[in-house]
Amino acid sequence: MTWLQALAVLAAGLAAGTVNTIAGSGTLVTFPVLLAVGYPPVVANVSNTVGLTPGSLAGAVGYRAELSGQRSRLVTLGAVSVAGGLTGGILLLELPAAAFHAVVPVLIAIACVLVIVQPRLASRMAERQQHRPHGGLPLHAGVFGSGVYGGYFGAAQGVLLIALLGVFLEEDLQRINAAKNVLAGLVNATAAILFILVSDVSWTAAGLVAAGSVLGGVLGAAVGRRVPSTALRWLVVAIGVVAIIQLLRS
Repeated sequence: MTWLQALAVLAAGLAAGTVNTIAGSGTLVTFPVLLAVGYPPVVANVSNTVGLTPGSLAGAVGYRAELSGQRSRLVTLGAVSVAGGLTGGILLLELPAAAFHAVVPVLIAIACVLVIVQPRLASRMAERQQHRPHGGLPLHAGVFGSGVYGGYFGAAQGVLLIALLGVFLEEDLQRINAAKNVLAGLVNATAAILFILVSDVSWTAAGLVAAGSVLGGVLGAAVGRRVPSTALRWLVVAIGVVAIIQLLRS
């Protein structure tokens, strides 16, 4: 890797860490760059997941104030996310690289619609979920599915999580985003540990992505926490739409 390529990967990590903390879809920045500098798809995907994990954790720390009072919920949903991330990581190592290609744009489109109508849906769901502070079985199933997808590829995993949490939990969007950062971080960390143990990781690529994503996670938390909920909602949708367009063109 030349020094110009290294700078490109570092910059991609910075952008991905920022975008992931605010909404999601950072993989759509780093993964194409890793392919462009010459890494095979699976090695690029594996190294990307390992590199983005520290950025996810940095973003979660940046949102620690909004995590107050969510510990019990995050323990429950976190366990589901870990199981999903492990499953998705195993699928990545076993299935063809394009296995999820057709369905991913559809999932993101549905998530964007859910984010738009989230306030109305959340108020209706709140009446049904009064005795289920963790969202009940439907949310658990959705978080597990999101974890599987996140462990496999992860582009716009954050958009999916925000949509799910926003529908099933009666919370402010910033607190939902904080929870999203923790759950996505757990998925990435689980898949990363699996990849380190059983797959080939390019530590040069992973290290550059990690350095950039940590800085991006800090920056994303500083910016994202100051964005009004309505503006954040439309920013998430905009990122989701860009993700769909990029995936359809790839």
